[in-house]
Amino acid sequence: MHIAVIGAGSWGTALASVLGQKHSSVMLWVRSGKLAELIASTRENPDYLPGCKLPEAVQITNDLAKAAINAQLLVLATPSHAIRETAAKLSPLIQTNAVIVNAAKGLELNTVKRMSEIIAEELPVVANNIAVLSGPNHAEEVALRSPTATVAAAESRKIAEYVQETFMLPFFRVYTNPDIVGIELAGALKNIIALGAGISEGLGFGDNAKSALMTRGLAEITRLGMAMGANPLTFAGLAGIGDLIATCTSKHSRNRRAGLLLAAGKTFEQIQDETSMVVEGIRATKAANQLATKYNIEMPITEQIYQVLYQNKSPKDAVLDLMTRTKTNEVEEVALNNLNWN
Repeated sequence: MHIAVIGAGSWGTALASVLGQKHSSVMLWVRSGKLAELIASTRENPDYLPGCKLPEAVQITNDLAKAAINAQLLVLATPSHAIRETAAKLSPLIQTNAVIVNAAKGLELNTVKRMSEIIAEELPVVANNIAVLSGPNHAEEVALRSPTATVAAAESRKIAEYVQETFMLPFFRVYTNPDIVGIELAGALKNIIALGAGISEGLGFGDNAKSALMTRGLAEITRLGMAMGANPLTFAGLAGIGDLIATCTSKHSRNRRAGLLLAAGKTFEQIQDETSMVVEGIRATKAANQLATKYNIEMPITEQIYQVLYQNKSPKDAVLDLMTRTKTNEVEEVALNNLNWN
Protein backbone atom coordinates (compact mmCIF):
# COMPACT_ATOMS: atom_id res chain seq x y z
CA MET A 1 0.00 0.00 0.00
CA HIS A 2 1.38 3.40 -1.02
CA ILE A 3 0.18 6.45 0.92
CA ALA A 4 0.73 10.12 0.10
CA VAL A 5 0.50 12.93 2.64
CA ILE A 6 0.04 16.22 0.81
CA GLY A 7 1.27 19.12 2.94
CA ALA A 8 4.17 19.25 5.38
CA GLY A 9 2.94 21.62 8.05
CA SER A 10 2.92 20.38 11.63
CA TRP A 11 -0.19 18.22 11.18
CA GLY A 12 0.84 16.76 7.84
CA THR A 13 4.27 15.91 9.23
CA ALA A 14 2.76 14.28 12.32
CA LEU A 15 0.36 12.20 10.22
CA ALA A 16 3.19 11.08 7.95
CA SER A 17 5.04 9.99 11.09
CA VAL A 18 2.01 8.01 12.30
CA LEU A 19 1.53 6.30 8.95
CA GLY A 20 5.25 5.60 8.58
CA GLN A 21 5.16 3.58 11.79
CA LYS A 22 2.60 1.19 10.28
CA HIS A 23 3.12 1.20 6.51
CA SER A 24 6.23 0.65 4.41
CA SER A 25 5.57 3.21 1.66
CA VAL A 26 4.57 6.71 2.76
CA MET A 27 5.47 9.83 0.81
CA LEU A 28 5.30 13.34 2.30
CA TRP A 29 4.88 16.10 -0.27
CA VAL A 30 6.54 19.37 0.74
CA ARG A 31 5.64 22.54 -1.18
CA SER A 32 9.04 24.18 -0.64
CA GLY A 33 11.89 22.49 -2.46
CA LYS A 34 14.41 23.86 0.02
CA LEU A 35 12.47 22.52 3.01
CA ALA A 36 11.98 19.17 1.27
CA GLU A 37 15.75 18.80 0.89
CA LEU A 38 16.28 19.74 4.54
CA ILE A 39 13.69 17.24 5.81
CA ALA A 40 15.09 14.51 3.59
CA SER A 41 18.62 15.03 4.87
CA THR A 42 17.84 15.49 8.57
CA ARG A 43 14.64 13.35 8.81
CA GLU A 44 13.08 16.24 10.73
CA ASN A 45 10.84 19.21 9.86
CA PRO A 46 12.54 22.11 11.67
CA ASP A 47 10.07 24.74 10.45
CA TYR A 48 6.87 23.11 11.69
CA LEU A 49 7.60 20.12 13.93
CA PRO A 50 11.13 20.26 15.33
CA GLY A 51 12.25 17.24 17.30
CA CYS A 52 10.06 14.73 15.44
CA LYS A 53 12.27 12.22 13.64
CA LEU A 54 10.41 10.71 10.72
CA PRO A 55 10.41 6.91 10.27
CA GLU A 56 12.54 5.53 7.46
CA ALA A 57 9.39 4.46 5.61
CA VAL A 58 8.51 8.12 5.02
CA GLN A 59 9.98 9.44 1.78
CA ILE A 60 10.16 13.17 1.05
CA THR A 61 9.41 14.85 -2.27
CA ASN A 62 8.68 18.25 -3.77
CA ASP A 63 7.15 16.58 -6.84
CA LEU A 64 3.36 16.34 -6.50
CA ALA A 65 3.04 13.79 -9.31
CA LYS A 66 5.67 11.55 -7.76
CA ALA A 67 3.81 11.61 -4.45
CA ALA A 68 0.30 11.05 -5.76
CA ILE A 69 0.35 9.03 -8.95
CA ASN A 70 0.37 5.52 -7.42
CA ALA A 71 -1.17 6.31 -4.03
CA GLN A 72 -4.11 4.22 -2.86
CA LEU A 73 -4.74 6.72 -0.05
CA LEU A 74 -4.00 10.46 -0.10
CA VAL A 75 -4.14 12.66 2.99
CA LEU A 76 -4.76 16.34 2.24
CA ALA A 77 -3.10 18.26 5.06
CA THR A 78 -2.61 21.69 3.52
CA PRO A 79 -4.21 24.79 5.09
CA SER A 80 -7.92 24.98 4.29
CA HIS A 81 -7.53 27.91 1.88
CA ALA A 82 -5.20 25.79 -0.28
CA ILE A 83 -7.41 22.69 -0.48
CA ARG A 84 -9.20 23.63 -3.72
CA GLU A 85 -6.01 24.52 -5.58
CA THR A 86 -4.25 21.39 -4.32
CA ALA A 87 -7.16 19.10 -5.20
CA ALA A 88 -7.33 20.60 -8.70
CA LYS A 89 -3.63 19.85 -9.23
CA LEU A 90 -4.19 16.29 -8.05
CA SER A 91 -7.06 15.68 -10.48
CA PRO A 92 -5.00 14.28 -13.39
CA LEU A 93 -2.73 12.30 -11.04
CA ILE A 94 -4.94 10.18 -8.83
CA GLN A 95 -6.31 6.68 -9.34
CA THR A 96 -10.07 6.35 -9.67
CA ASN A 97 -10.20 4.00 -6.67
CA ALA A 98 -8.01 6.15 -4.42
CA VAL A 99 -9.32 7.17 -1.00
CA ILE A 100 -8.95 10.86 -0.09
CA VAL A 101 -8.69 11.87 3.57
CA ASN A 102 -9.21 15.53 4.42
CA ALA A 103 -7.17 16.56 7.45
CA ALA A 104 -7.71 20.33 7.07
CA LYS A 105 -10.07 22.17 9.42
CA GLY A 106 -11.79 25.17 7.90
CA LEU A 107 -14.38 26.61 5.53
CA GLU A 108 -13.79 28.18 2.13
CA LEU A 109 -14.33 31.93 2.35
CA ASN A 110 -15.91 32.65 -1.03
CA THR A 111 -18.33 29.73 -1.02
CA VAL A 112 -18.50 28.85 2.73
CA LYS A 113 -18.24 25.22 1.66
CA ARG A 114 -16.77 22.43 3.73
CA MET A 115 -13.49 20.86 2.68
CA SER A 116 -15.02 17.55 1.57
CA GLU A 117 -17.46 19.44 -0.67
CA ILE A 118 -14.55 21.22 -2.34
CA ILE A 119 -12.61 18.00 -2.79
CA ALA A 120 -15.66 16.32 -4.38
CA GLU A 121 -16.00 19.21 -6.82
CA GLU A 122 -12.35 19.13 -7.86
CA LEU A 123 -11.95 15.34 -7.76
CA PRO A 124 -15.31 13.98 -8.97
CA VAL A 125 -13.86 10.57 -9.87
CA VAL A 126 -13.29 9.85 -6.18
CA ALA A 127 -16.26 11.78 -4.79
CA ASN A 128 -17.58 8.62 -3.12
CA ASN A 129 -14.22 7.84 -1.52
CA ILE A 130 -13.76 10.94 0.64
CA ALA A 131 -13.23 10.79 4.40
CA VAL A 132 -12.44 13.35 7.08
CA LEU A 133 -10.04 12.94 9.99
CA SER A 134 -10.68 15.23 12.96
CA GLY A 135 -10.41 15.34 16.73
CA PRO A 136 -8.43 16.77 19.67
CA ASN A 137 -5.12 16.08 17.95
CA HIS A 138 -2.23 18.47 18.58
CA ALA A 139 0.55 17.54 16.18
CA GLU A 140 3.20 18.09 18.83
CA GLU A 141 1.69 15.41 21.09
CA VAL A 142 0.99 12.96 18.27
CA ALA A 143 4.64 13.24 17.22
CA LEU A 144 5.63 12.25 20.77
CA ARG A 145 3.35 9.20 20.61
CA SER A 146 1.21 10.59 23.40
CA PRO A 147 -2.12 8.67 23.60
CA THR A 148 -4.51 10.32 21.16
CA ALA A 149 -8.03 9.63 19.88
CA THR A 150 -9.52 10.89 16.63
CA VAL A 151 -12.52 10.35 14.34
CA ALA A 152 -12.69 9.12 10.74
CA ALA A 153 -15.93 10.27 9.14
CA ALA A 154 -17.32 9.28 5.75
CA GLU A 155 -20.69 8.79 4.13
CA SER A 156 -19.63 5.23 3.36
CA ARG A 157 -19.07 2.92 6.33
CA LYS A 158 -16.61 0.93 4.24
CA ILE A 159 -14.46 4.02 3.59
CA ALA A 160 -14.60 5.16 7.23
CA GLU A 161 -13.48 1.74 8.45
CA TYR A 162 -10.75 1.57 5.80
CA VAL A 163 -9.34 4.88 7.06
CA GLN A 164 -9.73 3.70 10.66
CA GLU A 165 -7.67 0.59 9.97
CA THR A 166 -5.06 2.54 7.99
CA PHE A 167 -4.31 4.95 10.84
CA MET A 168 -4.94 2.86 13.96
CA LEU A 169 -1.93 2.37 16.22
CA PRO A 170 -1.57 1.61 19.96
CA PHE A 171 -1.09 5.33 20.69
CA PHE A 172 -3.42 6.63 17.94
CA ARG A 173 -6.98 5.37 18.39
CA VAL A 174 -9.46 6.02 15.58
CA TYR A 175 -13.25 5.97 15.90
CA THR A 176 -15.69 6.10 12.97
CA ASN A 177 -18.69 8.38 12.44
CA PRO A 178 -21.10 8.73 9.48
CA ASP A 179 -21.72 12.45 10.16
CA ILE A 180 -19.18 14.06 7.84
CA VAL A 181 -21.07 17.39 7.97
CA GLY A 182 -20.94 17.61 11.76
CA ILE A 183 -17.33 16.48 11.98
CA GLU A 184 -16.15 19.12 9.51
CA LEU A 185 -18.20 21.92 11.05
CA ALA A 186 -16.97 21.06 14.54
CA GLY A 187 -13.35 21.13 13.37
CA ALA A 188 -13.74 24.50 11.68
CA LEU A 189 -15.92 26.34 14.19
CA LYS A 190 -14.10 25.37 17.39
CA ASN A 191 -11.21 27.58 16.22
CA ILE A 192 -13.48 30.61 16.54
CA ILE A 193 -14.24 29.81 20.16
CA ALA A 194 -10.52 29.25 20.79
CA LEU A 195 -9.87 32.81 19.63
CA GLY A 196 -12.40 33.89 22.24
CA ALA A 197 -10.71 31.75 24.89
CA GLY A 198 -7.41 33.47 24.18
CA ILE A 199 -9.07 36.88 24.34
CA SER A 200 -10.62 35.94 27.69
CA GLU A 201 -7.24 34.93 29.10
CA GLY A 202 -5.56 37.98 27.66
CA LEU A 203 -8.05 40.25 29.38
CA GLY A 204 -7.26 38.58 32.70
CA PHE A 205 -10.48 36.64 33.11
CA GLY A 206 -10.52 33.31 34.94
CA ASP A 207 -11.90 29.81 34.64
CA ASN A 208 -15.50 30.94 35.10
CA ALA A 209 -15.36 33.05 31.96
CA LYS A 210 -13.55 30.44 29.87
CA SER A 211 -15.88 27.61 30.85
CA ALA A 212 -18.93 29.75 30.07
CA LEU A 213 -17.43 30.77 26.73
CA MET A 214 -16.68 27.17 25.74
CA THR A 215 -20.10 25.90 26.80
CA ARG A 216 -22.06 28.64 25.06
CA GLY A 217 -19.71 28.40 22.10
CA LEU A 218 -20.53 24.72 21.77
CA ALA A 219 -24.23 25.60 21.92
CA GLU A 220 -23.99 27.93 18.94
CA ILE A 221 -21.78 25.51 16.98
CA THR A 222 -24.41 22.81 17.54
CA ARG A 223 -27.22 25.18 16.58
CA LEU A 224 -25.62 25.95 13.23
CA GLY A 225 -24.64 22.33 12.68
CA MET A 226 -28.21 21.12 13.15
CA ALA A 227 -29.46 23.73 10.69
CA MET A 228 -26.99 22.35 8.16
CA GLY A 229 -28.03 18.74 8.67
CA ALA A 230 -25.50 17.53 11.26
CA ASN A 231 -26.26 15.10 14.08
CA PRO A 232 -26.24 17.04 17.39
CA LEU A 233 -24.59 14.08 19.13
CA THR A 234 -21.48 14.62 17.00
CA PHE A 235 -20.79 17.86 18.85
CA ALA A 236 -20.73 15.99 22.16
CA GLY A 237 -17.98 13.72 20.85
CA LEU A 238 -14.26 13.85 20.11
CA ALA A 239 -14.49 16.15 17.11
CA GLY A 240 -16.88 18.44 18.96
CA ILE A 241 -16.36 19.03 22.66
CA GLY A 242 -13.09 17.06 22.65
CA ASP A 243 -11.43 19.27 20.06
CA LEU A 244 -13.01 22.36 21.60
CA ILE A 245 -11.40 21.63 24.99
CA ALA A 246 -7.99 20.97 23.45
CA THR A 247 -8.02 24.05 21.24
CA CYS A 248 -9.30 26.44 23.90
CA THR A 249 -6.94 25.35 26.66
CA SER A 250 -3.68 24.06 25.18
CA LYS A 251 -0.34 25.82 24.96
CA HIS A 252 -0.06 24.27 21.48
CA SER A 253 -3.18 26.04 20.16
CA ARG A 254 -2.29 28.74 17.64
CA ASN A 255 -5.89 30.04 17.72
CA ARG A 256 -5.77 30.50 21.49
CA ARG A 257 -2.42 32.29 21.11
CA ALA A 258 -3.91 34.53 18.45
CA GLY A 259 -6.71 35.43 20.88
CA LEU A 260 -4.12 36.45 23.48
CA LEU A 261 -2.57 38.78 20.90
CA LEU A 262 -5.96 40.22 19.97
CA ALA A 263 -6.55 41.03 23.64
CA ALA A 264 -3.17 42.80 23.66
CA GLY A 265 -4.37 45.09 20.88
CA LYS A 266 -2.87 43.50 17.79
CA THR A 267 -4.83 43.22 14.54
CA PHE A 268 -5.34 39.92 12.76
CA GLU A 269 -3.10 41.20 9.94
CA GLN A 270 -0.27 41.73 12.42
CA ILE A 271 -0.86 38.30 13.94
CA GLN A 272 -0.74 36.58 10.56
CA ASP A 273 2.45 38.45 9.63
CA GLU A 274 4.16 37.31 12.84
CA THR A 275 3.50 33.56 12.52
CA SER A 276 4.55 31.03 9.91
CA MET A 277 1.50 28.90 10.71
CA VAL A 278 -2.06 29.53 9.53
CA VAL A 279 -4.53 30.69 12.20
CA GLU A 280 -7.61 28.96 10.80
CA GLY A 281 -10.01 30.67 13.20
CA ILE A 282 -9.54 34.05 11.51
CA ARG A 283 -10.95 32.84 8.20
CA ALA A 284 -13.46 30.54 9.89
CA THR A 285 -14.99 33.49 11.77
CA LYS A 286 -15.75 35.31 8.54
CA ALA A 287 -17.19 32.19 6.91
CA ALA A 288 -19.27 31.27 9.98
CA ASN A 289 -20.67 34.78 10.16
CA GLN A 290 -21.91 34.32 6.59
CA LEU A 291 -23.41 30.93 7.41
CA ALA A 292 -25.21 32.33 10.46
CA THR A 293 -26.84 34.91 8.21
CA LYS A 294 -27.65 32.37 5.51
CA TYR A 295 -29.35 29.97 7.92
CA ASN A 296 -30.74 32.68 10.22
CA ILE A 297 -28.94 31.22 13.22
CA GLU A 298 -28.06 33.25 16.30
CA MET A 299 -24.30 32.99 17.02
CA PRO A 300 -23.49 35.82 19.46
CA ILE A 301 -19.92 34.74 20.30
CA THR A 302 -19.02 34.33 16.64
CA GLU A 303 -20.63 37.69 15.86
CA GLN A 304 -18.60 39.50 18.53
CA ILE A 305 -15.32 37.88 17.49
CA TYR A 306 -16.12 38.82 13.89
CA GLN A 307 -16.53 42.44 15.00
CA VAL A 308 -13.20 42.32 16.86
CA LEU A 309 -11.40 40.87 13.83
CA TYR A 310 -13.02 42.75 10.99
CA GLN A 311 -14.69 45.86 12.44
CA ASN A 312 -12.04 47.05 14.92
CA LYS A 313 -14.22 46.47 17.96
CA SER A 314 -12.33 46.38 21.23
CA PRO A 315 -12.28 42.96 22.94
CA LYS A 316 -13.51 44.56 26.19
CA ASP A 317 -16.55 46.02 24.43
CA ALA A 318 -17.25 42.64 22.83
CA VAL A 319 -17.27 40.95 26.23
CA LEU A 320 -19.56 43.64 27.66
CA ASP A 321 -22.02 43.20 24.80
CA LEU A 322 -22.06 39.43 25.30
CA MET A 323 -22.66 39.76 29.03
CA THR A 324 -25.47 42.32 28.67
CA ARG A 325 -27.46 40.59 25.97
CA THR A 326 -31.21 40.18 26.51
CA LYS A 327 -31.82 37.58 29.21
CA THR A 328 -32.80 34.15 27.92
CA ASN A 329 -33.18 30.46 28.80
CA GLU A 330 -30.14 28.23 28.52
CA VAL A 331 -31.83 25.56 26.40
CA GLU A 332 -34.14 27.63 24.23
CA GLU A 333 -32.19 26.61 21.11
CA VAL A 334 -32.93 22.91 21.31
CA ALA A 335 -35.53 21.97 23.86
CA LEU A 336 -37.66 24.80 25.25
CA ASN A 337 -40.63 24.07 23.02
CA ASN A 338 -40.65 20.48 24.25
CA LEU A 339 -40.55 21.31 27.94
CA ASN A 340 -43.65 20.99 30.10
CA TRP A 341 -42.60 23.93 32.24
CA ASN A 342 -45.43 25.63 34.14
